[in-house]
Amino acid sequence: MSISSQLADDIKQALKSRDTVRVTTLRYALAAIRRREVDERRSLNDAEVIQVLTKLIRQHEESAAAFRNASREPQAQAAEEEIRVVSAYLPPRLEGAELLAVIDRAIAETHAQKPQDIGRVMSRLKAELAGRADLAQVSAEVKTRLTG
Repeated sequence: MSISSQLADDIKQALKSRDTVRVTTLRYALAAIRRREVDERRSLNDAEVIQVLTKLIRQHEESAAAFRNASREPQAQAAEEEIRVVSAYLPPRLEGAELLAVIDRAIAETHAQKPQDIGRVMSRLKAELAGRADLAQVSAEVKTRLTG
């Protein structure tokens, strides 16, 4: 079952259980997916849906931080709840040694040895780590490993 169809099914379940936070969050996520499908005039695959959901999470994280800076704790907590709902549809996050092992394997597979090879390594990692790691941090780690 695709992530989009899982979202649609979960919206129905949330409606039945009268979970308004979950319903509104999932509807917003599904609307973002549909909007991108309309923009691109095609159905999105799961990797592209993960990109959309990751972008939504990043937006909610920024909102939560802005609400906290403005001393608006209830709104910050609501944004964090929306992050938890959407995060359930992403693959498990890679952290620490496991992430470093994936990076090392990609460097070895692409035969990268110098900083000019970062793009090649990142294009290899981008598909594998979509939604599973912060690609900016991954890029920084690849750069560190290739510069010595």
